[in-house]
Amino acid sequence: MTSSFRFLEDIALADSAFEARGGTPSELFTASAMAVIETLADPRTVAAALTRTVSRHDRSLANLLFDWLGDIVYLKDAEALVFREAACTVSADQPGGEWRLEGRLTGAPIDAARQDLRADIKAITKHRYEVRQDNGDWVATVVMDI
Repeated sequence: MTSSFRFLEDIALADSAFEARGGTPSELFTASAMAVIETLADPRTVAAALTRTVSRHDRSLANLLFDWLGDIVYLKDAEALVFREAACTVSADQPGGEWRLEGRLTGAPIDAARQDLRADIKAITKHRYEVRQDNGDWVATVVMDI
């Protein structure tokens, strides 16, 4: 299965939400990152001028995804960056062990004259946040504070 996401209506009035799916945790994390990226700016208008790498680990896959998405928002705020693509590998050390993320974000400094900027995400929230398996697919529901 390839990864995908769809924006959810009527979950939170002042916020934005999405559901992401993937056949593997890596696909789920990539789809979720792309939903955040597309909320911030039209990725087709963002140049591939720089790359940021993210390495994380956690015993909880849900916490790892939450932190990964938070990193994208942090880089937007701290370094004034938006992204055009995300790629990541998520793996487990051993059954019941820690999950590891190696992620790569490609993008550019924010430039309102050249980029179609969209919403300014303040934070990824825990409101209705969920990561689960559904018929063999990995699914996440995420609400973003706009």
